[in-house]
Amino acid sequence: MISPLANVSPKAKIGKNVTIEAFATVYENVEIGDDCFIHPNAVIYPDTIIGSGCKIFPGAVIGIVSQDLKYKGEKSNTVIGNNTTIREYATIHKGTADRMTTKIGDNCLIMCYTHLGHDCSIGNHVIIANNGSLAGHITVEDYVIIEGVVAAQQFVNIGAHSFVAGASLVRKSIPPYIRVAREPLQFIGVNTIGLARRGFDKELIKQIEDIYRIIFVRGHNVSNALEIVENEIPDSATRKEIVDFIRNQTDGIVKGI
Repeated sequence: MISPLANVSPKAKIGKNVTIEAFATVYENVEIGDDCFIHPNAVIYPDTIIGSGCKIFPGAVIGIVSQDLKYKGEKSNTVIGNNTTIREYATIHKGTADRMTTKIGDNCLIMCYTHLGHDCSIGNHVIIANNGSLAGHITVEDYVIIEGVVAAQQFVNIGAHSFVAGASLVRKSIPPYIRVAREPLQFIGVNTIGLARRGFDKELIKQIEDIYRIIFVRGHNVSNALEIVENEIPDSATRKEIVDFIRNQTDGIVKGI
């Protein structure tokens, strides 16, 4: 049902069983999938694609041009996956020439007043709590939880299944499977509770703990720690994932204990 008081462009593509409430605005070249609910005063700008089953709450602004001064009007877009919820007054800026897209995956919860800058790539099952602020060009992998009032600087990467404590300042990349907190931001342990809840077995969780004990606790520099991990920890897909992630971070990772 589309309210007669909603402003929906005839050039927008609206799926089946979509509700668009009064005073919401949907611009041209927007695609909204089936079973979505667009609350009053939400604004969806051109070149935005929204999957099925999404909920967009009042005051959210999706797909508006970025604040990047280098943006020259190049054709870019914003893509939101299925069953994702965007809460009140969240702002999501469209991509620029770097990645050409800002992307949010499936089954995410983006809470009130969160800002996702241009060219961010957010994985599946991600939760970003109230007042989270992510600058441009940030990658957040699957199953990350970011608590409230977290600010992350541009180009950092946040690995899968990690947990970022509230009011943190993220200046360096965060490897997968860990919890980070304090100022300056540092490793405070493996996200064992989250991993157990998601079905990781005890042996795999122990291997992850052993890997990060070498990297963050024993006092090695990162390069030496990774060599020790490869020599001492049995080969596995998880070990490779962690080692590859850390080696690919040209600007470094968060501090150890």
